[in-house]
Amino acid sequence: MEASHSGLTTTEAHRRFNEAGPNAVAVPPFNFIKAILSRLWEPSAWILEGALIIEILLGKGLQAGFIILMLLFAAINGAIQARRSARVLRTLTTQLIPLVAVKRDQAWQKLPATQIVVDDLISLKQGDLVAADGQLVTGTLAVDESSITGESVTIQHQIGDQIYAGTEILQGHALAYVTRTGSNSRAGKTISLMNTATAPGQLQRLLGKIIGYLAILDTVLAVVLVVTAIIRHEDLISLLPFLAMLFIATIPIAMPSSFAVANAVEANVLSKQHVLVSDLAGIQAAANLNLLLIDKTGTITKNQPQVIAWHNLSTWSTPELLSWAASATDQRDPSVLDTAITTYATKQHAAPTLPTHFEPFNATRGYAESMLALSDGTTVNIKLGAYRRLSQLNRQPLTLPAKIDFQQGRTVAMLVNDCLAGIFVVQDQPRSDSAAKLKAIKQRGVKVIMLTGDHQQTARAIAQQVNLAGKVVSFTDFETHPWSTNDLAGIAEVVPENKLAIVKHFQKAGYTVGMTGDGVNDAPALKQAEVGIAMQNAVDLAKHAAKIVLLTPGLTSLTNILDSGHRVYQRMLTWTITKLSRTAELTLLLTIGYLASRFIPLTLNAMVLVAILNDLVTLVLGTDRTTITYQPENWNLKRLGLPAGVLAVSWTLVGIGGLWWLTTKGYPTNTISTWLYCYLIFSAMLTILMTRTQQKFWQSRPSKMVGLAVTGNLVLTVLLACYGWGIAPISPLMILLTFLLTLITAIVLSLLKH
Repeated sequence: MEASHSGLTTTEAHRRFNEAGPNAVAVPPFNFIKAILSRLWEPSAWILEGALIIEILLGKGLQAGFIILMLLFAAINGAIQARRSARVLRTLTTQLIPLVAVKRDQAWQKLPATQIVVDDLISLKQGDLVAADGQLVTGTLAVDESSITGESVTIQHQIGDQIYAGTEILQGHALAYVTRTGSNSRAGKTISLMNTATAPGQLQRLLGKIIGYLAILDTVLAVVLVVTAIIRHEDLISLLPFLAMLFIATIPIAMPSSFAVANAVEANVLSKQHVLVSDLAGIQAAANLNLLLIDKTGTITKNQPQVIAWHNLSTWSTPELLSWAASATDQRDPSVLDTAITTYATKQHAAPTLPTHFEPFNATRGYAESMLALSDGTTVNIKLGAYRRLSQLNRQPLTLPAKIDFQQGRTVAMLVNDCLAGIFVVQDQPRSDSAAKLKAIKQRGVKVIMLTGDHQQTARAIAQQVNLAGKVVSFTDFETHPWSTNDLAGIAEVVPENKLAIVKHFQKAGYTVGMTGDGVNDAPALKQAEVGIAMQNAVDLAKHAAKIVLLTPGLTSLTNILDSGHRVYQRMLTWTITKLSRTAELTLLLTIGYLASRFIPLTLNAMVLVAILNDLVTLVLGTDRTTITYQPENWNLKRLGLPAGVLAVSWTLVGIGGLWWLTTKGYPTNTISTWLYCYLIFSAMLTILMTRTQQKFWQSRPSKMVGLAVTGNLVLTVLLACYGWGIAPISPLMILLTFLLTLITAIVLSLLKH
């Protein structure tokens, strides 16, 4: 049947490719100006723009100029970070283009989806993403078309039906001729494994709550300030721009873009280490990972199985049976088991018989099937699959010989006309580096549990070879017995459908779960896990569901993923604690200062400068040096709130002392404002240096870019205060004393921390 569908020649395919271009939709280049303009028309910008209008109406040109400066800075800052993220994501999307089985020059080959042209003959099977619109010419498919219809309903397609680019094949095997590619396809998009609709990570969700608390705090303080101003009969209109800036300065508007950049920087690092990140939240979650469910085949083992024993249980000759068995393997896109069986048959001088009908292995059904026409005019039905499954279909009572050792490895049974005819014993050896890599993962505080469909005895032998401590239990025993993770080395006799239940079980127990997988039925578990990792040989659906895709076999890359997660964690911990502490410090000092002294102790211009200079560091924080910790991290309010609270209270008390001293000495309000501006910048920069390391801050050198940003802020602050650019000038001696005050406070706080 397949011979009548020949596909294109390479020459013709190249000609069509040159005419029509790649099977992709050109992604418009990032428009920097448009990105800036879009950020000038959003709620946070509206608040500032309202304040700008008030300042203009009041005739305060200088203050209006500073608000414009703040507006432009916020928009440009956001656009810069968006461009950095877009650049990394564009690179990753290009690398995550699926491969497609295409028939050209009468031979099947794997090509990137972007190289498919109209009239190419492509092979589609369970687990594939459809690379282009096409028409089925053989077989049937069950397809999830939710990517184009929005409804997650399985559609059954027969010969002659149209299939569409970007849809997912859930079941079946078929050939199709490509009818439309690229922008001409119904989906009209590049077929990629990138998951752009990513859910927020644990830290983003936690900070979302904190932002809500900050907004409530700001609202309460604003009410207090307004009520106080009314009681004191002060000008409410002049207070409004200050209140607008208070909201902008305290609520972390730049948080989403800062997090995206921090994750994108590490995604770029991992891509150079042959790890592709399809969902940036996966990197962040890697820092919290404390349980890794690891698939045995292809992860711990080489995934190069070999037939170590063959048992003929029929009256047919061994060469005849092996030839028939080879006919039930997929010759277009063979699995590793297909390769093992055909290799063994070839060594026994048994060539595959051309089937009249073939259905490749289907995980739901549990076997591959072919129909053969024999020379005597009869036909035989061949089924090839796991012994456990096919033994249920066997129609002929049979006593297995004692010589069959089911503990040697995986058993693949062969049915001829639904009668058990033979059994292959297939064995896969652990990779030479598996034990060492698993040890490195465990040293990082991650518990490893092996999952496998093998019998307990086989799984136990593998676990012992790679030094996984604990018991290997069956999935049935796991379901009925409340096993502690410390007691488990592995769970055996696991079918793919069980993996989702296992992931959910451990998540319910409070673990942050990582999961490796490669099959169609692994996809739900990979999507459910906080760190879903698709292996090198995974099907498209598994890669699409996972947050991280490995490009090399084995476990080598997993420690790199953990390290990247910890680097993101440390940088975001610095950003978060610094933001929370300086937000609370600013809010408390301004409110207490206003209530105590009857004037706002920081001018609007100075507040704009504080907001801009503080946010400048976030542009480069993703480049900072970090210390890799070897225990899983944990995001919680106590971990963030305690250090931020201690820093905020400490800086606030020192600041109140400074304000009280300056007020009692009769300094003018403009001088007090500039002093407070210097104090806020100096304390913020020292807070960054303190929170970025577990050491005393003078013992850990920041990255060059972070060092330059901090130094630049300090120098610019000194120059502005000395020369009175936009703020009132103060004496160099007052600036020096202010810096020494903050430095001594930072040293004391750092010593107390240790």
